[in-house]
Amino acid sequence: MSIAAALEPVARLIGDWEGEGLGTYPTIRDFRYREHLSFVDVGRPFLHYEQRTWSPEGRPMHVETGYLRIAAPVAEFVLALPTGQAELGEGTVHDEETLVLELTGRILNSATAKPVTATQRTYIIEGDLLRTQFDMEAVGQPMGRHLESVLHRRLG
Repeated sequence: MSIAAALEPVARLIGDWEGEGLGTYPTIRDFRYREHLSFVDVGRPFLHYEQRTWSPEGRPMHVETGYLRIAAPVAEFVLALPTGQAELGEGTVHDEETLVLELTGRILNSATAKPVTATQRTYIIEGDLLRTQFDMEAVGQPMGRHLESVLHRRLG
């Protein structure tokens, strides 16, 4: 099955990615984690996205799900997080030798969620290596790096 034409600029994202990351933020202790990302072609002009993280000991830490929509060079990420946020990321996709997806997020917080006011996500693919960066403005802190990971394409 061939992918929708709109997805061709991000075709290299499709699949499963796994690796390790580092989390930091002014209000918490630094931490390490394992991460799994999945971008699935569902036969429509968007990709289904799922992210899960675990502590190095295997304890579940975070999960999020949503959809990546592309109208190149514009990219839209529509996400739901169990921490009480809905995130709409909008940005650009650049696909040359290196695929770069950069998204700035607007956030809607539930009444009981910790206040997150903005996010920035960057995904960089070089060959079978995916680097992620997640910055956020939350709990009264200015925009700053929260997460970074280096993931490898999972085969099979």
